Amino acid sequence: MGESSVKTLETRTDVSSPTVVETETRPVSERTLLSRLRAPRRPRIWFEVLLIAISYWTYSLIRNAVPEQKTAALANADWIWSVERTLGIAVEQSVNHTINSVTWLIVGMNYYYATLHFVVTIGVLVWIYRFHPGRYAATRMVLFATTGVALVGYYCYPLAPPRLMNGQHFIDTVLVHHTWGSMASGNLKQMSNQYAAMPSMHIGWSLWCGLTIFAVASAPWARILGLLYPTATLVVIVATANHFWLDAVGGMICLAFGYTVSRSWYGSFAHRLPRHPEHAGPHPASELLNRVRVRSRA
Repeated sequence: MGESSVKTLETRTDVSSPTVVETETRPVSERTLLSRLRAPRRPRIWFEVLLIAISYWTYSLIRNAVPEQKTAALANADWIWSVERTLGIAVEQSVNHTINSVTWLIVGMNYYYATLHFVVTIGVLVWIYRFHPGRYAATRMVLFATTGVALVGYYCYPLAPPRLMNGQHFIDTVLVHHTWGSMASGNLKQMSNQYAAMPSMHIGWSLWCGLTIFAVASAPWARILGLLYPTATLVVIVATANHFWLDAVGGMICLAFGYTVSRSWYGSFAHRLPRHPEHAGPHPASELLNRVRVRSRA
């Protein structure tokens, strides 16, 4: 037996012209593909693992395939450094030299730079997947859109990190302390594009982690740690001479783009979506499935 639409008739009596308002709701089987894609749903673990693995592989492949335009990258680094000095925020060299003098601290930052970028990001994804499945897809989209637009920045604006600048005496802390702290230094430098410093995805990803934790976590200590994480990351990328302050601004702009894309698609910020998809009410897009017809009687 075929499905039939559910109709609700409401009659309002008016002396001059009685009006009948008829609302027709289409059955679930008639919902558009677009509305189904945008509706919150419980994610599938195998699909998410595969998607993240393929996406990161693709990101690394494209990022490292961007031509290493050394001359342009060094010229852009000189320009960035000049702009920061004009603005009075060119303190990267002082931070780099000061923290480098404290061996245990700078070595710890080298390892922080190399590991937490991945560990914390994956950890937040797993946490949202496990405890906030209704918000997972929108949260993931922010991260993916942020990373995608960063690739455009790497291609259009090659930039050398401070440690590779000529004549500015920045310290490459990984080389000096012989630590495994960056795939762009030492024996691993051939595996990564060294002139893809703008925007900083260490900032883009860490700020995504921090804002996600702050918006969703209920424990005050967790929310505080969420905000401290991108702050600490900012200090680390500068102290290790891997980025300028303005690279961090680029990462923030990319993240803002990511949030814009996600909100446009889902109709709301991720933390405002239902925690569990089974608790979701009608999605804004599904409202188009309801037709209201007003017929006036003579």
